[in-house]
Amino acid sequence: MNNACLVLLIPFLGTALGAAFVFFMKKAMPDVLQKILLGFASGVMVAASVWSLLIPGLDLGGIWPAIFGLLGGFAFLLLIDQVTPHLHPVGGPEGPKSKLSKTTKLALAVTIHNFPEGMAVGVAIAGALSGEAGMTAAGALALSLGIAIQNVPEGAIVSMPLRAAGNSRWKSFWVGALSGIVEPIGGALVILLASAVTPMMPYLLPFAAGAMLYVVVEELIPEASQGNHSNIATMGFAIGFVLMMVLDVVVG
Repeated sequence: MNNACLVLLIPFLGTALGAAFVFFMKKAMPDVLQKILLGFASGVMVAASVWSLLIPGLDLGGIWPAIFGLLGGFAFLLLIDQVTPHLHPVGGPEGPKSKLSKTTKLALAVTIHNFPEGMAVGVAIAGALSGEAGMTAAGALALSLGIAIQNVPEGAIVSMPLRAAGNSRWKSFWVGALSGIVEPIGGALVILLASAVTPMMPYLLPFAAGAMLYVVVEELIPEASQGNHSNIATMGFAIGFVLMMVLDVVVG
């Protein structure tokens, strides 16, 4: 895939776009817009986890590697949640207690979940490049776009509280944007190790799916269903799921 670097950068650009809200919004992102983005991203990521990652993994290695990989992805994200001080945007369970500020914990929550998402994109690209994993360039691109959409509200969640705490707009923007820099780093590491990664694809593809689904279940769906306009988030989920399904099944 000639545009692998661009595909890797798309999720980071989504985070940077969300962080840039600090330049033209005085308050938080409108609730309706946030619900639409969260619901749409959830639908895209669930569909991508199934068609772009889990099904190709099943085709390659059968049921047992898929089971171990999927559960491993969930366990990996659960472990990160348990050992890293962070704060969930919707007031869910926190990581270990620390003296870090609330804003720093929010930034850590975004950062630690971005790394495995970047790895998921890297796995998809490596699979497409190898030509042996049932992956396509269209599937990798759609997966990257879905993660980028999810990252827009996450970038704003980091940058806007920083601005409210008295930091300059530019500092707030850069801290929020750089919380997503781990995604292209994680993806690039996977691609650089592609020759070693390819034999592990029956495990890595479901592993990435498990990591993605953990983020959806733990972060996106609770945030989308809280407060008003949850029905809008549900419709966004349906549209995102259908769009990703079409990209993977028809285009891919």
